[in-house]
Amino acid sequence: MEPTPTVEPTPTVEPTPTPTPTPTAPGGGGGAPGTPEVVSEQWTVPWDIAWSPAGDFALVTERDSFKVFRVTKDGAKTEAGSVPESMGTGGEGGLMGVAFSPGWNGDSDKEVFFMHSSSDGNRVAKMEYDGTSLSAYTPILTGIKKSTFHNGGRLKFGPDGFLYVSTGDAQETSLSQDPGSLNGKILRITKTGEAAEGNPDGSRVYSLGHRNAQGLAWDSEGRLWSAELGASSTDELNLIEPGKNYGWPTCEGECSEPGMTNPKKTWSTAEASPSGIAIVDDVVYMAALRGKRLYAIPLTGTEAGDPVAHYTDAYGRLRAVERVPDEQAIWITTSNTDDNGGQPDGSDRIVKVSLNS
Repeated sequence: MEPTPTVEPTPTVEPTPTPTPTPTAPGGGGGAPGTPEVVSEQWTVPWDIAWSPAGDFALVTERDSFKVFRVTKDGAKTEAGSVPESMGTGGEGGLMGVAFSPGWNGDSDKEVFFMHSSSDGNRVAKMEYDGTSLSAYTPILTGIKKSTFHNGGRLKFGPDGFLYVSTGDAQETSLSQDPGSLNGKILRITKTGEAAEGNPDGSRVYSLGHRNAQGLAWDSEGRLWSAELGASSTDELNLIEPGKNYGWPTCEGECSEPGMTNPKKTWSTAEASPSGIAIVDDVVYMAALRGKRLYAIPLTGTEAGDPVAHYTDAYGRLRAVERVPDEQAIWITTSNTDDNGGQPDGSDRIVKVSLNS
């Protein structure tokens, strides 16, 4: 959930022409985002993007329709199907993350994974996708509480081949510190939903103390970074390490509480409210919902440099960010048709941004 109790007024967003890119380039590698190009239109809360292992198309989820679409690099869009047993939560739940099996080829390996809300909570499920349509729905992990807000929802396979899952605290702050709960965590699991080998204490929990982490990505050295929405004051970019406690609800942002791990970078909730992230050449590209901008944050080892904001207010609320395979470019989804955006269904877009060297 984006910060409460402050309620954002419903904005009036007029169609915006392609803006002039912010000229400041992030340091430490990577490239400055260039002139954006709209590659696909007529979306309603496109929540996540997952590229096929071959890199020729992506699957994109719509949160509220529970539909999944195949989108080619040139923006051609076809419906692949829906995720069964999905339901909304009257807020931020629904169909959220999507991830291809690392070995997906549409034949001997057809597995695609989803995070979605259902009647009994949030689930991770797998389906088969043959390149045309989805089938064979099977839940692999249940027991994750859902709520109107704070559902997490990002899925990513790591370089180790295991599936990482971000879960929210489901508006029960005590769950984040409860090692027996799957909520308020980053989980690391197998493709059958079991605890991955090497996890702390042999459980599914990889890290704890999270409020509503929605961004997951790895740098060039295989380190995991996560973006997290704060409550009323502070959003975070965290370097995730196994077994570490990231503080919520004791800490929001930096604190000196023993046993808590501080974020590498923070923002006010008005400036950020982050969702998805992608890392290209050790620069984090972070989508901001309430902040309505794209941040570029250079990484040097385990430290994060000064963020640079791009496209502020140009495209409204930004949700997912993914690198385009074999290109120095990223795709970004807008999220202006959700409750905080207030725009008509079908108003969201997928925007491509080239990364200038």
